[in-house]
Amino acid sequence: MKKAATLVSLTAAFALSAAHAQGVTLTFACDSVGQGYDECKKGADAWAKQTGNSVKLLQVPKETDQRLALYQQQLGAKSGDVDVYMIDVVWPGLIGQHLVDLKQYIPQSQISQHFPAIIQNNTVNGKLVGMPFFTDAGVLYYRTDLLKKYGYAGPPKTWNELATMAQKIQAGERKTNPKFVGFVFQGKNYEGLTCDALEWINSFGGGTIVDPSGKITVNNPKAVAALRTVQAMIGTVAPSAVTTYGEEEARNVWQAGNSAFMRNWPYAYSLAEAPNSPIKGKVGVAALPAGPGGKPAATLGGWQLAVNAYSKHPKEAASLVQYMTSAQEQKRRAIQASYNPTIASLYKDPQVLKAVPFFGSLYEVFTNAVARPATVTGGKYNEVSNAFSTSVYNVLTGKSAPDAALKSLESQLARIKGRGW
Repeated sequence: MKKAATLVSLTAAFALSAAHAQGVTLTFACDSVGQGYDECKKGADAWAKQTGNSVKLLQVPKETDQRLALYQQQLGAKSGDVDVYMIDVVWPGLIGQHLVDLKQYIPQSQISQHFPAIIQNNTVNGKLVGMPFFTDAGVLYYRTDLLKKYGYAGPPKTWNELATMAQKIQAGERKTNPKFVGFVFQGKNYEGLTCDALEWINSFGGGTIVDPSGKITVNNPKAVAALRTVQAMIGTVAPSAVTTYGEEEARNVWQAGNSAFMRNWPYAYSLAEAPNSPIKGKVGVAALPAGPGGKPAATLGGWQLAVNAYSKHPKEAASLVQYMTSAQEQKRRAIQASYNPTIASLYKDPQVLKAVPFFGSLYEVFTNAVARPATVTGGKYNEVSNAFSTSVYNVLTGKSAPDAALKSLESQLARIKGRGW
């Protein structure tokens, strides 16, 4: 009997040893925009090689709203199918209860390297539910060659200047390229439009939709003026189809050489400067324009890595997160794919600044970016954002006048607030 028990325990030990030798397989829902999938794969493969584990990378929806809906469905069902999620900066309050506290696994010395405001954003009820992966802020891309060709010394400082410059360049370029447009951005009705429209309104001095105390501020004359300015661009300097564009649709028009200006995130820089890009060497990046008497505004974006609380391998999943968010990996991603680091010291790194010069010149744009009202609205943020982007979309498509749209939005937001946020 004793001999049999020893045999069983030896067999178990060998099985455990074999399992350790083979490692575990993690499932990772990372990125799909631009080079996102490929860059996630490079990092995950490097971690797998180091640790003897393996990583299965999932193809995820391009649009943030669709990703969130899918992840909420999985997490709501307490599914452990996905071990690591890449989550938007506005999601911690929406899904934090389903995520592991990473302070259990990642040393404080590594956590404290990251921008404190992002760590604070990712901390829900004392739990660190996401490690900062890359940060983001909206920027203005412009064609340096075309500005020079049409007699402009630098990029526009105001939205009216942008419209004037875009009109002149568009008129000239259309003589040889009928597809050419002045300005592209994210005009589709989704979270990307919330980001763009917050920049317009905030740059006019029109606030942040809901202020940090929870007061609804969006219905004001400056916000109306901002929407009126952009509405006038649709079908003139921006194509009517811009109301169907997400990040990639805008980038595809811009990178094909068919637009003078583009609002997008920093990821688009390395793609525009790739060897096969038609506009390589002709790309400028500046702060977005301001409204009259306002100042430039850039919406705070960015993504975090989180471990599913229902994962069967939380320790290994946290190890993957620790590697992917490390200074070494963030530096690689910054140099190779122009992803903004969340570690302040990397913005002074000569190799990073050589690869992406605007990380230095626009450092203050990234550190002073305007947050969406996700913290104050908590679990209702999605409803608030949907109401806002739909109102703006109705203005862009000519269904509503700006003043009527914001008055109606104010009432909608009051109803959402009435249910508690």
